[in-house]
This record gives sequence, structure tokens and C-alpha cells, in this order.
Amino acid sequence: MTAYTDFVNRLVKELSKLPGIGPRSAERIVFHILKVDSEYTRNLAALLVQVKQNSFFCKECHHLSDSEICHICRDPGRDQGIICVVEESKDIIALEKTGAHKGLYHVLLGALSPLDGIGPRELRIQDLLRRIQEKKIREVILATNSNTEGETTALYLVKILKPLGVSITRIAKGLPVGSNIEYADQATLGQALTARTSLV
Repeated sequence: MTAYTDFVNRLVKELSKLPGIGPRSAERIVFHILKVDSEYTRNLAALLVQVKQNSFFCKECHHLSDSEICHICRDPGRDQGIICVVEESKDIIALEKTGAHKGLYHVLLGALSPLDGIGPRELRIQDLLRRIQEKKIREVILATNSNTEGETTALYLVKILKPLGVSITRIAKGLPVGSNIEYADQATLGQALTARTSLV
């Protein structure tokens, strides 16, 4: 016998499928929805449908957009010869906040993960190769995550991009700005030493 009604159980189950939401978090969300007024719930439901209907992946770079071509790809002021490769749209948001990248982007929509059944065919790698050849790209910046999947993806991309004769760079990894060396873990310090740059 279940503790909740059938509708509540079904909603908890569906919410639990969302990334980062476990059964307990799903229960809290459901009870919050039950406590607020019906107008809020109707607006939330309508907004979810609108977001789904009015959000697209850019046909060029696969960044989340409200039109076929995103605002970054349409911007004539961007350096058209540099593409920064990321795993997800949220990575573009983070990089854009720095103001350091003035070129284009390419979203893979994931990272290589054989255990999860994600191979090269599941990612937008062929589209990246096409863009590099058609747009005469001179540099590809690999900005995948520094976890196992991200590093595997970066190594794979280096292997298939080398024959194209394009410059391939990787974002540096190391100490965050303002942090103290004594508080950094060994892996971070190792990366900081490996990715050091010359000052003279």
C-alpha cells in the first residue's frame, strides 16, 4: 500500500527522473506545488509547455536558442575563425560571463561515455567537422570538462581534428583566481604546474 495518492506517486516518480532530483527532492517539490495557490501551478505548467514549444537547438552550433540560428552565430562581430567546443549550452553561459572568448561555439550535447552508451555518433561531432571545413576555421578550443568523460572527449577530438590542419588548443586547468595553494588538492596543483605559462 502506497503512502500517497496515485497522482502524487506518479508526479514524484516523473520528477525523480530529472537530473539532480532524487525521490526526496521530488516529494518536497510535489508538496510545495500542493501548498501554493492553483494560479501559480497553472502558470508553471503553461510555462513548461511554452519553453518546450519555443526553445530550439541552433542549427549551426546546437546552443539553446529561441530561433533557428542563435544570437552568437548571427553576431557579425564574433571572430568567425575560432570555435570553442563545449559539452552543453550551460557551459557557453559560463564562458560568456568571462568575456574572454570572442569567437564562435559548438555544443556537443554531451560527452563520450561508453558505459552510458554515448559514443561519437551520439554527439554533434560530424557537424563540428563540417563547420571547420566549410567555414575555414583556424583554431578549435577544446573546453570540455576536466572529468573522465570530458578528457576522453577532448582526446578523441584531437585525434580526429589533427588531419584537418587546424590549430587545436585546450583550456588550461589549475588554481581558481584568489585561491590559496595550501588549500588546493594535489590534482589541481598538478594541473596548475602542467598548464603553466611563460612570463618572459
